[in-house]
This record gives sequence, structure tokens and C-alpha cells, in this order.
Amino acid sequence: MSSSLVVTRYSPDQAAEWDAFVDAARNGLFLFRRGYMDYHADRFPDASLLIRDEGRLIALLPASHAAGALLSHSGLTFGGLVFAPSLRAAQVVAALGAVRHALSGLGYSRLVYKQVPPYFYEPLSSEDSYALFRAGARLTRVDASFVLDVAARPAIQERRQRSMKKARKAGVEVGESGELARYWSEVLVPVLEARHGVAPVHTIAEMELLKARFPENIRLFVATREGRVVAGTVLYLYRGLTHAQYIAANDEGRETGALDLVFGHVLEQQPQPARFFSFGISTEEQGRVLNEGLAEWKEGFGARSVPHCTWEVS
Repeated sequence: MSSSLVVTRYSPDQAAEWDAFVDAARNGLFLFRRGYMDYHADRFPDASLLIRDEGRLIALLPASHAAGALLSHSGLTFGGLVFAPSLRAAQVVAALGAVRHALSGLGYSRLVYKQVPPYFYEPLSSEDSYALFRAGARLTRVDASFVLDVAARPAIQERRQRSMKKARKAGVEVGESGELARYWSEVLVPVLEARHGVAPVHTIAEMELLKARFPENIRLFVATREGRVVAGTVLYLYRGLTHAQYIAANDEGRETGALDLVFGHVLEQQPQPARFFSFGISTEEQGRVLNEGLAEWKEGFGARSVPHCTWEVS
């Protein structure tokens, strides 16, 4: 490990430097910008770190903290090191090693590291996987994330195609919408409450705030029938990857096949040029249960399972 590496805590007066680094990083995603991370800092106290080599910023670690642990990041889908485009494998090993050796001095006994999946990197890479092994990290959770390689995608499953045809025949139409509140109130919240007994992770106020801050990155597509919203999804647009979340259909949407038509539309129209399309995870109970029906639905569009890993470093 290089003795020149210095790990320090993030402070708000470094926001501009932080965001500029994220924008230029190989795996710099918009949800690592301070405008996204800080909206829920009251619930997930920030504990982010900066790693410098002889004064030059080479990596960031978006993080929160709880119960003596550094969590990267408990308020985000994932965390992990964000590093400069020129950083080599040996330097990533050194950067994570520096974080590990700094943990106790920062007041933490362990690091929970929700790894950014490799398909979020541009170009494709995963240097921190080897760095985690070298740091003695223990794999504590694996979720099955379903991802479509857009350039090599197979034909959509016949069953899904029949469902889309059924939706068109029923008068279902699909398009982009700016009515987040309507989708939340008419479809997403009632469906999640009725089927799973939960509420969306983001309240409508939070999602509208984030949409206002990142209008080009957060997009809503819905299916309507005779003016009624019956299905939809929120798309997060990253460099080279489109990620779908908050996927839902009400009873009318399920009966008419509206959700299949939503995804047929967004895959065909591609709201941005992207190498990968992510349908998100299809696992429950800390990754130990595969939702086979949901997995099969995503596979019907050509998506295949890729591991989404969580590690622990002591």
C-alpha cells in the first residue's frame, strides 16, 4: 500500500470538488452527486470519504454510518469506490486498503460495501472486486440483478409479444409523462400497499425534488387506457445504461398486458443510447429468495442475471 495515500472525511465545503470528480469518474453516477445524496442526509448521516495521493484526489467513497459501521451507502442502491478514469488496478487495491486501515481511526469497526455492479462502469470493469478480495472482505449478500445487453439482445419472448398485442388491442397507449404524483397516487402506492404491504422508498415529494434536480436523468413512462394510468416505470438514465425501477401495474394494467407494452416501448424507443438496460433485482429476504415469476418476466425481454454483491470488511 502506498504510504502517500491519505483518507479524510467529506465536508460540505468540498461539494463542488466532489461533484466535479463524480462527473469525470469512470463509474461516476448522478446519484453520487451531492444533490442526490444529501436529500435524505437527515435519515442517513453522511460519512463519505476522500482518498488523495500526494494531495491529488484519486477516489471517493460515498458513505453513511450507523452502529459503529461505515456503510457505502445505506441510503442508495449501492456505494463503493468512485475512482478516476486513469486509476489502475494496483491503485484501486491501494485505495481500498487505505480506507480499511483508516477505519478504526475514523471510529468504525467495519465497512459494509454495496458494490457498484460492473455494467455501470464505462468502460466495463470491476477493479474493486479484486481489491475487496485483497482486503480480506467477506461476501455477505448476493442479489440477482437482471440486465439486458442491448446490442446482443434476443427476440422478445413470444408470450411477452402476445401480451403487448393484447394491450394494443385493448386501447393501451404508452408515452413519457411528467405526472409523477399521478403515477404515485393512482398506481404505485396502491399496488405496493395491496400486494406487498409496503410504501415506495421515495415519497412523492422526494421523487419530485430529485426529478427537478436531475430532469434529464429521471424519466417516467406510463401506460394509459381511456385516460386512466394503468402501469408504468421510472427510468434512471446513466452513461451507457438505463435502469428501470418503480415498475408497477394496477389490476386493469395486469389484465390488459399494459406493463409489457411499457417495456416493449422503452426498449424499442431507447430514451438514450445505452449499451445495457437494467431491470433491477428480483431477489428477496437479503438475496436468499429468488422471485421466480418476476425473474421469468424480465428474462422474457432478454435480460439475464448478473450478481449484485455486498461485502463486509473488518
